[in-house]
Amino acid sequence: MKSVKITDGVEMGGERLALLAGPCLVEDLDTTTDIALRLKDLCVDLGMPFVFKASYDKANRTAISSVRGPGWKEGLEILANVKQRAGVPIVSDVHETAQMSAAAEVCDIIQIPAFLSRQTDLLVAAGKTGRVVNIKKGQFIAPGDMKHSADKVKSTGNHRIMVTERGFAFGYNNLIVDMRGLAIMRRLGCPVVFDATHSVQLPSGAGGASGGQREFVAPLTRAAVAAGANVLFMETHPSPDAAPCDGPNMVPLDALKPILQTAQRIFEVVRSV
Repeated sequence: MKSVKITDGVEMGGERLALLAGPCLVEDLDTTTDIALRLKDLCVDLGMPFVFKASYDKANRTAISSVRGPGWKEGLEILANVKQRAGVPIVSDVHETAQMSAAAEVCDIIQIPAFLSRQTDLLVAAGKTGRVVNIKKGQFIAPGDMKHSADKVKSTGNHRIMVTERGFAFGYNNLIVDMRGLAIMRRLGCPVVFDATHSVQLPSGAGGASGGQREFVAPLTRAAVAAGANVLFMETHPSPDAAPCDGPNMVPLDALKPILQTAQRIFEVVRSV
């Protein structure tokens, strides 16, 4: 499996378990920067490669009244300032090809949302930026079929790709993680990310919003690392229940360290066998 260099000193899929983490949405500059700095300090303490995650526009929210974030122009401006203030690489979702160039100026990783993981034009545009592309597996896609999404990016000559498991649709308003999928996606030869917090989401399960079961983040994370994930994706917030988006499935920032420490120990065991 080939690792992917994000920036100098930050590698995904290498000899250390890595982390993509941050709040669901870009909030105000001070709040977003504070979360980025706290996560950076945590990952320095753990010796864990880290990329800060926050979405500048959640264009796939459940209801028309749902909070989407500051929008792509203001959101990218905030992320650019966070990047400078905190000194961290950035990953964010891109929903439209028209936003791709601007996003690539700020983001070190372009993330393709799960609902859009088969959108050819979007994948090709992401590939053409030359940035690392993280493709989230759609809730409707078999793990082996992620090859086709990856090939769309590779058609541009860009082989800097990661793929993410974030749960498969299990009836209505529920997701399930098939751990075999992590092993299957490893065959693609690129880093495999486990999205621990969206995997415990209950899509549209709270009426006009999604519910979640954050109590299952820790056990699923342990299982995923044992099954072959070498990068973790987690949404986190100092006060998830007061967050504007995805609160029920986000991990409280103060509760993140022991989950990551256990995952690191499992990762080392897996690497040694």
